[in-house]
Amino acid sequence: MNRIPDYIAGEWRTANAGEAAAVIDPATGETFAETPMGGAAEVAAAVDAAAAAFPEWRRTPPQDRIQYLFRLKRLMEEHYDDIARCITRENGKTFAEARAELQRAVENVEVACGIPTLMQGYNLEDVARGIDEIMIRQPLGVVAAITPFNFPAMVPMWFLPYAIACGNTFVLKPSERVPMAMRMICELIGQTGIPKGVVNMVNGGKAAVDALLDHPAVRAISFVGSTPVARYIYSRGSANGKRVQCQGGAKNHAVIMPDADLETTTRIVTDSAFGCAGQRCLAVSVAVTVGDARTQFRDALAGAAASLKVGPGLQEGVQMGPVISRQSQERIEGLIAKGAREGAKVIAGGAAGGGGYFVSPTVLDGVDPKSALSETEIFGPVLSLVHAESVDEAIDILSGSAYGNAASIFTASGATARKFRYEAPAGNIGVNIGIAAPMAYFPFSGWKDSFLGVLHGQGRDGVEFYTDKKVVIERWPREWSRKF
Repeated sequence: MNRIPDYIAGEWRTANAGEAAAVIDPATGETFAETPMGGAAEVAAAVDAAAAAFPEWRRTPPQDRIQYLFRLKRLMEEHYDDIARCITRENGKTFAEARAELQRAVENVEVACGIPTLMQGYNLEDVARGIDEIMIRQPLGVVAAITPFNFPAMVPMWFLPYAIACGNTFVLKPSERVPMAMRMICELIGQTGIPKGVVNMVNGGKAAVDALLDHPAVRAISFVGSTPVARYIYSRGSANGKRVQCQGGAKNHAVIMPDADLETTTRIVTDSAFGCAGQRCLAVSVAVTVGDARTQFRDALAGAAASLKVGPGLQEGVQMGPVISRQSQERIEGLIAKGAREGAKVIAGGAAGGGGYFVSPTVLDGVDPKSALSETEIFGPVLSLVHAESVDEAIDILSGSAYGNAASIFTASGATARKFRYEAPAGNIGVNIGIAAPMAYFPFSGWKDSFLGVLHGQGRDGVEFYTDKKVVIERWPREWSRKF
């Protein structure tokens, strides 16, 4: 059995942990590797390595630090297909989706290469006569990220490139379900020649997470996952005096107006709801049809869902792969049945498709916006249809959600689009866009229960999160200089 090693101080080390989690191909149910469930000892070794590397790394000029990122970008591009196939095997998404994920990962490396500009401070002469004031940014020290299964390569790159470009050293704890892609990327990081200990990876579960949250040398924690776990990590990390950013769950709405283009809107909403088997924090989970849009879009979305080809992600022509695990499959099917019991009608899908952990793309019509299902993050290929008589009612529906990750509107009216952009309580807004995914040079925003913290991942927020501001106020009296 392929046992995933830790990457500490530039070396691969086999953890001494007795327990291990299975790494399973969701398309077949086959176990092809195992993740050691490391804990405090493994985390301490990784943090010690990062702490030892920090003094010299923070003194390395930013222009020199980013040369390693330029090399990493080139190496990732050279190994695109190998890494993408690995993502598909451990996560289940299609090969095309895996390549698209990897592209977003590379884009974050590209943006972090701009650190010599992004990290600059500012200054003002003569804040008082003969006194100047300067704001400079300095790295925090050792920082860590805890990342999820749904984007094994992209989400770690929301954090890693910015952290090390700013002069920090880094410890990653990937999801124990999908450690393979970051193992490959860590191998490429080693090939860049970056100093040992600047980037480290430790495998494990809750014990490893708690060790990172409690370790006094870890200055900041980044997390992406469910809202309950985000609350736990934010609370415990903050109590230990750490800077914490936690991206939580989502229940994203797409409002479809009567003047929306039928063909384009149907295609975009279908891609958003069922891409990556719905296992995206930006997936459309609820389509709110407004007024006369109800009938035509209901039938069009049901037909589009039914036409999707479901199967193993590396198979030619497959449009949707499996969900991550048997437990996820059973949970999603249970929620579909719950929706039907609460009065919704299954107009597409509703059953498992084939072997492995497949769930058919499912459309539930007539879901009560006040039902428990409307508040539950399904995190699977299920689209709920809700009806509203006006855009105001539609905004009220999504305002009632505890989540605020993303929301979209489909309309030909600029006035309606502006109203939605202005009033919709979500951090990522799409106008005739199904997946309102920010580019790497914008923050990955999120509101309400979808985010805990102040500074988000990516772009300038990433730079702000991984640096401390230091204000220097200085005076150099002329008479003092004459003494020397």
